[in-house]
Parts: sequence; C-alpha cells; structure tokens
Amino acid sequence: MDLETGFYQKRAKKESWRTVLTLAYQSLGVVYGDLSTSPLYVYRNTFADDIEHSRTNEEIYGVLSCVFWTLTLVPLFKYVFIVLKADDNGEGGTFALYSLLCRHARVNSLPSCQMADEELYEYKKDRISPEPKSNFASKLKSSLERHRVLQRFLLLLALIGTCMVIGDGVLTPAISVFSAVSGVELSVAQEHHKYIEVPVACIILIGLFALQHYGTHRVGFLFAPIVVLWLLCISTIGLYNIVHWNPHVYRALSPYYIYKFLRKTQRGGWMSLGGILLCITGSEAMFADLGHFSQLSIKIAFTSLVYPSLILAYMGQAAYLSRHHVIDSDYQIGFYVSVPEKLRWPVLVIAILAAVVGSQAIITGTFSIIKQCSALGCFPMVKIVHTSSRIHGQIYIPEINWILMVLCLAVTIGFQDTKGMGHASGLAVITVMLVTTCLMSLVIVLCWHKSVFLAVCFVLFFGAVEALYFSASLIKFLEGAWVPIALAFISLIIMCVWHYGTLKKYEFDVQNKVSLQWLLSMGPSLGIVRVPGIGLVHTELITGIPATFSHFVTNLPAFHQVLVFVCIKSVPVPHVRPDERFLLGHIGPREYRLYRCIVRYGYRDVHKDDMEFEKDLVCSIAEFIRSIHSNGANPDLGKEGDRLTVVGTRCTHKDGIQMSDNDADKVESVDTRSPPVIQQRKKVRFILPDSPKIDRVAQEELRELVQAREAGIAYILGHSYMRAKRGSSMIKKFVINYGYEFLRRNSRAATYTLSVPHASTLEVGMVYHV
Repeated sequence: MDLETGFYQKRAKKESWRTVLTLAYQSLGVVYGDLSTSPLYVYRNTFADDIEHSRTNEEIYGVLSCVFWTLTLVPLFKYVFIVLKADDNGEGGTFALYSLLCRHARVNSLPSCQMADEELYEYKKDRISPEPKSNFASKLKSSLERHRVLQRFLLLLALIGTCMVIGDGVLTPAISVFSAVSGVELSVAQEHHKYIEVPVACIILIGLFALQHYGTHRVGFLFAPIVVLWLLCISTIGLYNIVHWNPHVYRALSPYYIYKFLRKTQRGGWMSLGGILLCITGSEAMFADLGHFSQLSIKIAFTSLVYPSLILAYMGQAAYLSRHHVIDSDYQIGFYVSVPEKLRWPVLVIAILAAVVGSQAIITGTFSIIKQCSALGCFPMVKIVHTSSRIHGQIYIPEINWILMVLCLAVTIGFQDTKGMGHASGLAVITVMLVTTCLMSLVIVLCWHKSVFLAVCFVLFFGAVEALYFSASLIKFLEGAWVPIALAFISLIIMCVWHYGTLKKYEFDVQNKVSLQWLLSMGPSLGIVRVPGIGLVHTELITGIPATFSHFVTNLPAFHQVLVFVCIKSVPVPHVRPDERFLLGHIGPREYRLYRCIVRYGYRDVHKDDMEFEKDLVCSIAEFIRSIHSNGANPDLGKEGDRLTVVGTRCTHKDGIQMSDNDADKVESVDTRSPPVIQQRKKVRFILPDSPKIDRVAQEELRELVQAREAGIAYILGHSYMRAKRGSSMIKKFVINYGYEFLRRNSRAATYTLSVPHASTLEVGMVYHV
C-alpha cells in the first residue's frame, strides 16, 4: 500500500462514532501508558524526604488535594480543552506549535523557503484571516518578522522543549519499569530485594529496546488491553480502599486542604511538589500523539476512563494511608503497600506490563520528534526505518534506540531508587509544559486571532502553576534534577551546531551558484558530449545552478542527455499532499533538456525508496512536458528566476501520462571465465491520454526522456567539507571545523532520503570556506 495515498484516503473519510470509539480505545495503549502508571511512584516520591505522614493526616490529605487539582487543571483543562485545538493540520507536539507560528508570522528558520510553498493546501487551510485583528497582534507579528533575534529565540524555545522530550525518553522507561519492579520489596527479604530490583529492571529495559526494530504495530494489539486492565485494576483497588478504610476521604478534594498542607509544611511542602508533579507525567503525549488519532477520540478516552481511574487510584492510596500511620517494614509509602496482599503478585505483573507499554510510547515518541527535527534541519541525518507498510508514522531509528538504551540503563544503575529518577523526570516534564504554555500564548494571538487578554490570562494562570512546580523541581538539582538538564544541554548543543552549519552551508551555495548566463553561453551540448541516460544532480538550491555542477563539467568530458537538478526539501507543514509533491520547470531553453525538480516533504511525511521515487520523478517530468505544451505555455526561460509548475505523483494524475515498464529483448552476455548471463533490459513507454493532442515538439521531448530512462539513471551528489574562513573567530572555527564536521562525518549523508543505489552514484567533492 502506498503510505501517502493511504494516509490521505484515511484523512478524507468522515469520522463516524464507531471510528472515534475505536480510536479512543487504541489511544489508551499509545497515549496514556505513561500517565496511567504514575500512581506507582507519586506518593513514594512525595513523602521521600521533605514531608512526613503524621497521625493528623493533614499531609496525606493535602497531597491528595494537590494531585486532584493538578490532574484537573493541567491534563483536563489545559490540554483536553485548549491545547488539543492548536493542532497543525491534525498533528500535535512542540514542533506543531512552532510550525503554526512559522506560517502565520513568517519566522521560519528553513533557508529554502519559496512563495510557492505558501500555496500548499495544508499551509493555508487553517488561515481564517490573513492579518491579526488587534493592533498589538499586528505589532507582535511584524516584530517577529523583522528581528532575527526574536526568531532565533522562538526556535531556541522550541528546541529546548524538544530536548526535554528526548530527555524524558531516557527517564520515563527507567522510572516506570523500576517502580513496577519495586513491588518485590514486600515479598522478598529486605537484604535480598535490592539485588533483584536493579538486575530485573535492566533486563526488562534491554528487552524493550531490543524489540524496537520490530515496530509498535507487531505487538500493538496488546497495548490497549494492558492499559485498560491496569486502569480497571487500580481504580477497583482504589474504590475498595475508599470503602473499606476511609469513605470520607473525598473531602480532601477540596482546595482548602492544599492551604492547610502548605501552611503546616511550608518550605517542606513546597519542595515536595516535585513529587506531586509526577502525577501528570505523560500529559504532553495527548498532544504529541494527536497525529495518530483525533481530538475527539483522545478527549473521550481521557474523560471517560483515564481521569476517573487515576482519581480513584490516588484517593484509594490516601484512604489506606490515612488509617496506616506506621508500616511494619522499612518499605516507604508507595503504591504496593495499599494493594491487598493476595493481589500483589498479579498486580505486580500487570504493573510491569503497563510500565513497558508506557515506556514504548515515549520511545516511539522520541523517534518521531527526532525525525521532525532532522526534517527541519535541526538534527543530524539519521537512518529512519519505517516499521509498518500500513500504519503511517511508525518509525525506528537504530542509532537513537541504542543511545537511549545505554542512557536508560545508566540512569537505572546510577540512581537505583525512584527518588532521584523522580526528580529528574519531573523537571523534564514540567519544562516541556512551560514551553508549550509559552508557545500556546503566541498561537492564541497570532494564529487564532483572539484577544491579547485571553493569551495573557492563559500564560499567567497555567504558567504560574507550572512555574511553581518548576521551582520545586529545580531546587532538587543536586539530587537528580541535573540529569535532564545535562541531557538537554548536550542535545541542544548538537542541534544548534547542526542548524548553524546547515545555514552556513546553504549561504555558501547561494553565494557561489553559477549564473544562468554562463550555462546559456555553453550551448545545448553544454560544451561537452551528451551521453544517453538521466543525470539527477542533487542540490539544496531552489534557484540557480549549484557550484558542484560547474566543478563536475570542468573535470569530466561527458554528461547525460537529460539533466535534472533535484532539490529535496522540507516545508513547515506536517504533510504535503501527493498532488503538490513536485515543483518542475525548465532551466534554459527546452532543447538543453535541463530540468529543475523541487520535491517537497512535510516534517512527518514518508520518503519513498529509490525505485518509487524514480518512477514518480520521470512520470511527473513527462506530465510536466505534456501540460506546458498543451496549455500553450512557453517553457523557454532566459533568466535566473525559472517558473515552476506544481505536478503531483503518478497516483494523482491518472488521466495524464502514465509510465509502463515492459521487458524487452533478452541480451546474452558471455564471459570466458564464467557461464553466460542473461540480462533483461526494460523498455519504458508512456501511456498518453486521448486528449488533448500533444504537439511535435512535446513528442520529441518525451521521446528523448524515454530513451534516457531506458539508458539508466545516475545520481550526481555533492560531497562537501566545511572549513571556517581565515580570520574567523575561535568560536566559529571550533563550531565549523570540529563540531559540525564531527557531526557530518558521523551522520547520514544529506541525500540518504533518496535511498541512492551505490552502483549509480557519482560524488563531486568540494571544500566550503564559510
């Protein structure tokens, strides 16, 4: 199945209630795995150091009230009712908000932007009005567009949120699995359990990361039932504890108990907020995974099952602890102590399975956000494996997977306790939420065109709550909170260095591109022999002739009869429709047989393999030739700004030219040192539509294209080495000569998305002095 076609067919269908409920059920296993396992460690981390559970129960009631209102304000009010509406054509996450702002305020950091990109369907469909209504919004928009410092700050803000998500991809599996395994403390002797928890947790984590290459869809059918079983389990146990131990615990839901709690505990209560914060870990997944489901399905799943189950679970733990002030073992306050003894082993197994599901969701989410960063030029190129031919968006990145595994094991072995892991995880989670709050306030003004008052109220209310939790987490810097900061700092340095180097490389290409007049002066043969075949010259330029081409021409005596300058670029939308995939145009007069092809992908689009890409490209060029001649357009251009025509993939112009590969005569190749080999050549022909008529010039151009396709396709790739210019600052020399070059040597080539066959590749080396 074509992933592109299938995705857009799926989006085109109107959602029925059956579809919505099915998606809501499936979202339980993908979106809510992390959030649903938070009862395993919230109370344990909250009562670890700063506060103690007394016989007055003011502490446990105050913590329960804090948990209830935190779950109500952040996941329910903020995400379900507000943030989910800020989707980027159905996609969510930090980069979705940044993408919305890029389109509405022209603050895009991608250097290869074109006016034609603003005509994309997903680029403009959410733009209700071209300009903000209020004066303040207009001034804010113009300020963002004028000042590069503000644009860089906005990008930096989005990158910080992204880096914290990557850090959460390390910390969440560690704390979830370790907390689930910690239940053996109540069943194994004190001197033995510490030798069981860490090895078992590490074995589970190794197995989890080792299975990533199979893809989520292989075991995905198990995820939702596991989470449903876990939610029913904790809600039932919670309800039992409420009825059996303290039916009046519901009174603690009053915010008055928060006041009593903070008044009694003061500084200790404030510092304990870092543990309470863990009750909302995984809330960001509701927004980040929006592209796989729908707003309504995620809202139904959360409000109907997840939210009430979590509230019952926390109330049940509080009810049990309110009647058990002295526990007969060294086990700290936690989840398993409130589970009836006969159910502890079955609950332990279910908890481990639920922790694995929650970890799986954050790992795949980390893969997705790294793919988005890479597509937008903010992360080195990595190998991306699509693990499902049917399900859009399921990917696996080998290098990132093993790095995450090593870091996750290091955190587990280093801390060996949920306390330090909780401090680290809490800071990562709340930082992402603060970034989302800041970006959302801009979206409210610039994208939704609402009043500034609403944006200020949003950022002040939710920002104040999250800033309080952020301060409580940051104070635990030496006790574990330094881990996400260190991970985010390293990730941020990598992203900034790569983005800076990418911009400098593009600027060098623009400054050193060859003029069209130079090309025209060479004549139709380009001053050399034109050999059969199609040459695909990869370039990052959207206009002009790349310097690598002139370098190639001056060093080789022959070139292909058809040359296509291919630019594969990302645009700030999640998906580009197949009928808008290609921008095609002539370079110079048509007898030169030189074409420019700009291939546009969204940051969540699937890149096709080489065979599919070649067929789409050649067929689209043929359709371009037919369309410009049938429309009476003049393709001859003698100036630098060549006009480009939007052409879709093969599946989008079924009434146009189609390509057919037929087996031709078998050619026998004889070698005296080996048995004869029968080689098959494929004849390529275009199936032309009945009308309109194609003129003689177009027929000749199509004939040459067919002959060139039969002769084969060669890829001409630039292989650049960057060096800072003499006289550059020490920082620039270090960043370019060492930082960027180290990342470039240890990452995939920029053309890996073409899946270029090595046998058909020619590389042109150049040194860039930037």
